[in-house]
Amino acid sequence: MAEPSAGTKYSGTGAPAIRIGRALASPIGVLVTIPLLVIAVGLGILLLGRDATRTATGDLVRRQLSEQARSVQADVAFALDQAGPLMARTRVLAERRLERDAMLLALHDLIVGRPGVSYISVSFPDGTYFHANTTRDRVIEVQQSQLTPTGTRVEWFTVVGGAVVPKRDTTNAYDPRKRPFWELAVKTRDRAWAQPYTFAMTFDTGITCTEPIYDKAGALAAVLTVDFDIATLSSIISREAASRDTVARPTLDDARTIVYTGDGTILAYPAGDKLAIAKTDQLLSYKQLNDPALEALFAEAAAPELRLLDLGNGDDGWLASVAPVGGQRAGVAVPLDWYVATIVPVKTLLGPTRKLERSSAIASAGALLAAVLLSIVLAWNLVRMRRQVAASRAEARSAQARAKELGSYRLVAKLGAGGMGEVWRAEHRMLARTAAIKLIRPEALERDPANVEEIRERFRREAQTLASMRSRHTIEIFDYGVTEAGVFYFVMELLDGVDLESLIVRYGAQSPARVIQLLIQACSSLAEAHDAGLLHRDIKPPNLFISRAADEVDIVKLLDFGIVQTTGEIAAESKAKAVIDPSVSSIPTSDKLTQLGAMVGTPGFMAPEQILGMELDGRADLYALGCCAWWLLTGEEVFRRDEGGAKFLHKHIYDPVPSLRIATRGWCPPQLEEVIASCLAKEPERRPANARALADKLKAIPIPTEQQWTDARAHTWWNEYKPPVPVTPPTASNVQVIMPGTVEQRPASATSEAAIGPTIGPR
Repeated sequence: MAEPSAGTKYSGTGAPAIRIGRALASPIGVLVTIPLLVIAVGLGILLLGRDATRTATGDLVRRQLSEQARSVQADVAFALDQAGPLMARTRVLAERRLERDAMLLALHDLIVGRPGVSYISVSFPDGTYFHANTTRDRVIEVQQSQLTPTGTRVEWFTVVGGAVVPKRDTTNAYDPRKRPFWELAVKTRDRAWAQPYTFAMTFDTGITCTEPIYDKAGALAAVLTVDFDIATLSSIISREAASRDTVARPTLDDARTIVYTGDGTILAYPAGDKLAIAKTDQLLSYKQLNDPALEALFAEAAAPELRLLDLGNGDDGWLASVAPVGGQRAGVAVPLDWYVATIVPVKTLLGPTRKLERSSAIASAGALLAAVLLSIVLAWNLVRMRRQVAASRAEARSAQARAKELGSYRLVAKLGAGGMGEVWRAEHRMLARTAAIKLIRPEALERDPANVEEIRERFRREAQTLASMRSRHTIEIFDYGVTEAGVFYFVMELLDGVDLESLIVRYGAQSPARVIQLLIQACSSLAEAHDAGLLHRDIKPPNLFISRAADEVDIVKLLDFGIVQTTGEIAAESKAKAVIDPSVSSIPTSDKLTQLGAMVGTPGFMAPEQILGMELDGRADLYALGCCAWWLLTGEEVFRRDEGGAKFLHKHIYDPVPSLRIATRGWCPPQLEEVIASCLAKEPERRPANARALADKLKAIPIPTEQQWTDARAHTWWNEYKPPVPVTPPTASNVQVIMPGTVEQRPASATSEAAIGPTIGPR
């Protein structure tokens, strides 16, 4: 007998593995293997569930604690920073030395709506003292005190209907000149924060921002204060206050939040009002609260940044988040050594978790049983369907191969879709170059049979118009046709960038220098169109696109020529129809889409004569371009859409143009304001004569060197906000194919089927 070959030996040693694989793939093997796998996975999940649940709960609570600390940190910082502007306004009152009622009314108005502020006061060297304060019942009172031979006369008032109404008066020994805030102001001769101390009448622990005022001779004229006490600071971090004065923040049951200084003085403690603590002239310390959680907290060292602490041992301990909230506040150079902590018992966290563990064990057992039964049914059907799936895959591969052989363009990814059309990133099958394809599918036309012919005509007109344009700043078209399936399409260059609507929505108003450059480029496209007797009629931010190509950036492309008309057609139309009454209810109110019907264009970017259906020329497009310039500079439309429909359009026809200088922030050349105002003139004859004239005016605007939009700045912006994204080669699994059939029109300019860069959005 002949010796077995090497291949025969390899096959022999692999035979057991092959037999096992075949056994598992057999109907009986599938019926056994799948249920066993389900059981194994289910038991594993059940065993790991307890630890996973506890870990997830702990992570969630830690995130909530961190968010709570950051939120309180922001609220307290906001409250303290109010001292700066309040000091500035109170200084004016002190320098003018108003009469009693005027002074008290002014202080009352200053403290209204100031969360966290408990007192605002003005003290004078003769001992006269004015202040406004917010009580624990959130009532605002005002007070005047004056020194008399028999003591200090204190008069309390309320403000009703803008008038000072007496409430009560007393006599005591209060002298503002002997209080810590006065001594600190005289000592520092500048704005300063006092160390925590007890207030004279309430004995609440508080902190004061104080500032002296000196006259021209250098003598002390007055001392100003803005005070924060434990009650007002506690109110802005309590749950109740979260629903009244501050933004609601996530809370935890049994959680306590405390604001304190580095030496342990309590400044805010919402839970403190529930404790029987006698009020004395001593500062409130954490030791007075007899709280084990606070004792454990203060045993930890302070940290300069947010951190989480485990306090105590096991389930009897607490979890706390600690963050600094002091720092330099209200313009005072000396930082405050303050911290905020949120403490929650561990039992609060693990109690629900343990209940969940018990219920989840029962539910998991039931689910596991159901899964085993389901897996048996699934395995049985899986065996039966395998042959059907194999046959379907073979048929799909055959159909895909036929489509690849017949198609010229492969649709790789959808870039956008509108009511009728879609825009795709595509690849030429032969040249392997990317392009943008705009198409209308037959099923979309079937949804609007009354306007099918108009939609097709717009599509054809847009393709013809784009094919006739040569400006670098007009989107370029390469091909146009109809597939055998009735899909209308045309192929355009693929643009890498963003439209001007998205530019402002995402990145905010742009600098005047950049806006000028963008407008000049848009004028180039419009100039060519107007020279050919074509009016765009739908100039708006979504139809202006900034892109990059190779090493160039900020290249403007004008899109969407779907409702373009010649001046002759518009003149004939305007003679045939009456002027539209702005009160007609059929005026479209959509703020995004170009409307089908009697009035063509986009509300908010239409010239008065276009709204009224009058004869148009290129200056109507310049009006719309002026609206786009306003959008770029301010981030808003020229007229706000407080009221839609005819009332909104009425503003464009009759209302004067608002001031651009008021609407913009920062530097804006007056020449640019004049140019935009001329574009937005109601009468066409007051606007620039044509797009080239507008471009010349824009080019003539002087721009200081520090404000210029240089090529380096442009590249920096693109690298920061729109970094290049490498194009991923398409695969057979994500490719669709357009199969050209009868071609209605192929523009004479379509000399290449390649495209340069990324794409426009659909109309």
